Amino acid sequence: MVVKLGPEICGSADTANEREWLVTNGLGGFACGTISGILTRRYHGLLIASVPERGRVLLVSKAEEMLRYAGREYALGANRWSSGAVEPEGFRYIEQFHLAGSIPVWRIACADAVLEKRIWMQDGANTTFVRYELAYGSQPAGLEVKVLVNDRDIHATTKAGDWKTTVTPVPGGLSFAAREGATRLYLLSDVAQAEAREEWYRNYELAMESERGLDDREDHLLAGVFKTRLAPGNSVTFAFSTDPRPPLTGGSALAAREVLDQNLLEYWIAAHPRAALDAPHWIWQLVLAAAQFPVRRQTSKGRERWAIVAGYPWFGEWGRDTMIALPGLALETGRPDVARSILYEFPRFAEQGLLPNTFSDNGQPAGYNNVDATLWYLQALRQYVAQASDLGIARDVFDVVASLVDWYMRGTRYGIRMDPADGLLCAGDAGTQVTWMDAKVGDRPVTPRGGKPVEVNALWYNALRVMAQFAAELGRSGAEYTRLAERVKKSFARFWNDARQCCFDAIDGPKGNDDSLRPNQIFAVSLPESPLEPEQQKQVVDICALRLLTPHGLRSLDSADANYRARYEGSQDERDAAYHQGTVWGWLLGPFVLAHLRVYDDPRRAIAFLEPMSHHLSAAGLGSISEIFDGEAPFLARGAFAQAWSVAEILRAWRACHDAGLRVKDVTKS
Repeated sequence: MVVKLGPEICGSADTANEREWLVTNGLGGFACGTISGILTRRYHGLLIASVPERGRVLLVSKAEEMLRYAGREYALGANRWSSGAVEPEGFRYIEQFHLAGSIPVWRIACADAVLEKRIWMQDGANTTFVRYELAYGSQPAGLEVKVLVNDRDIHATTKAGDWKTTVTPVPGGLSFAAREGATRLYLLSDVAQAEAREEWYRNYELAMESERGLDDREDHLLAGVFKTRLAPGNSVTFAFSTDPRPPLTGGSALAAREVLDQNLLEYWIAAHPRAALDAPHWIWQLVLAAAQFPVRRQTSKGRERWAIVAGYPWFGEWGRDTMIALPGLALETGRPDVARSILYEFPRFAEQGLLPNTFSDNGQPAGYNNVDATLWYLQALRQYVAQASDLGIARDVFDVVASLVDWYMRGTRYGIRMDPADGLLCAGDAGTQVTWMDAKVGDRPVTPRGGKPVEVNALWYNALRVMAQFAAELGRSGAEYTRLAERVKKSFARFWNDARQCCFDAIDGPKGNDDSLRPNQIFAVSLPESPLEPEQQKQVVDICALRLLTPHGLRSLDSADANYRARYEGSQDERDAAYHQGTVWGWLLGPFVLAHLRVYDDPRRAIAFLEPMSHHLSAAGLGSISEIFDGEAPFLARGAFAQAWSVAEILRAWRACHDAGLRVKDVTKS
C-alpha cells in the first residue's frame, strides 16, 4: 500500500489539509478534497460534473456526517469559517487514510467503533458514490449525513442570494435544482431516509484561495439530511448524480470501480510484463494515477474521441500538454487505443500549421498561441507507431502533417517561421509568448524567449527526421526533409555557448543571444535525435545536474540568476512572475533522467533520480504528482496537485531505465 497515513497526519488540520484526494469519471468530471474534510479550494467538492455546453460544474460541495454511538454524538465533518474558527474538528477521529487502488478510504474511530468511508465515481457518468460501513462496534450506530450543494462553474465562487431552488422527494432520496433550467441533481441512498432542507451555510473560508490572492469566501446550500442506523458489518451508500437512476444497490458500483482499477493494471502488465514484475509499488500507483487524465469527448459530428486533461483541479485540455503526456499516459500503461484516437483526431483541429494550445470546456473556440504542440505531436506519433507497430495511422495523417511542416517552413501566426538563412525556427512576436514558458503579467511576457528557442529547434530537428522516416516507410520522397534536417543540425551549433559550456536558451532574439541557464536545453539531449556532439551532450547534462536539479524536477532558472524566484506564492501576478523563474517543474525530471541515461549509460544511477518522487505520492495530491514545486527546500508542492505530464514523464523515464538495466544484465551475462 503506497499511500497510508495515520493519525499523526490525519489528526491535524495543518497536515491533513496539505494532502488532497482525487477521483475521476473519465468524462472530465471529478471529486476532490482534503483528507481532513475542510474545503480549502473553490475546486473542492463531491461532484464536479462535466455538463454539455456548461463545462465543469460544482454540484455537490460536501457531506457533513454525525455518528451517534453508545450515547455520544461524534461530529465527523470539518470546516474552517471566515472567523478563523475550525468547527467541527472531525479529522481528530480519523485513525487512518489510505488509497485502495484509486479509491480513497478513511477509517474513523469513535470509542470502540470503526466507521470506514469510501468515495469513488462511476466511469462514464456524472455520479459520485460515498459508502459508509460500520466495520467494528459493540453495538449499532446512528448515522446522519447532511448534503450541501451548489451550482456554479468550477472557477467561480457562490454567495447566498436569489436562487429559486426546488428540493423535491424522489424514490430513494431527493431531487435538487438551483433555478429553472439548471442541471438537475439527484441525492440518493440505498437505505438512508431523506428529509428535504433549504438552508444556506455561509462564509466558508478557502485557505488556498487566500494564499493565491483570490476570493476566499463561499456559501453552500444544505439540500437534505439523510438518516440511517447501522449494525456492525452493515453499510449505507449514497449516490450524488445527474442520473436519476445510478447503480446504487447491491454493491455493483463499488465492484465496477474495483474491476476497472484491476483492468487498468492488467493492461499495463500485458504491455510491459517484465517492467511490471520488477516495478516498485509506487509505480503501480502511478499507473492508476495516469488513468485519471484521459477523458472521452464528443466531436462536432457526434463521434467519441479521447482527450487529456492537463491537470487537476483546474486545467482543461491543452494541446502541448496532451502531446508531451500522451506516450507516458497511454503507451506506457498499455492503452494504445487512447493514443491512436488522440493522434488521429487532433490534426482535424489544425489551423495554418498550428495545433491548438487550449480548448475551452464550454465550446468556445480553441486557442492556437503555441509553437510546439505540432512538434510534440510528431514525437508522440513516432513513439506510437514504434510501440504499436501501426504504420497505418502515419499513412492516414501524413498529408495533413506534411502541410503543418510546410506552414512552419513558409511562416504562420505568432512569428513562427523557418529562417531561410539557417533553417532554424523563429517563434514569438512582440507581447506574445508561444513556448511552454508562457506566463505573462498583464501584457508582459515574464520569460520573453523571442528569436530561436533551443528546445523548439531541438524539436524541429527531430520533426524533420520523423517526416523523413515516415516518408521512406510509406514509399514517398523524404529527401527534402533529410536535407533540411542536416542543415538544421549544422546550424544548431550556433546554440553552443562556449563561455558557459552549455546551450543558449534562445538565439537571435531582440537582445541577441539569451545565456540564461534554463532547463530547455535538456531536450537537445533527451529527444531521440540529438543535434549536439556527444561531449556537448554530457556538458548539458552536467550543468543541469549541478545548477538546476532538485529531488522533484528541474528549476526553470539557475538560482544564481538575478531574476531567480525561490518561492511560488502570493497574488496571481506574483505567482506568474515566479512560474518559470526558478519554480521547479516535475515533468522535467523525466527528460533529465533520459538525457542522463543517454550520456552515462548507467541505469542504476539514472533511476535513482526518480526515487524521491515515491515519497511525494503521500505528500500533496495523494497517489499522483504535482505540477510544480518551490525552488528551495523543502520543495513544497505548488500549482495543480495532479499533473498529466508530471505523471507521464516519470512513468516513461522509469521504464526506459528499467529496460536499459535489463540490457546491461544481458550483456554482463553474455
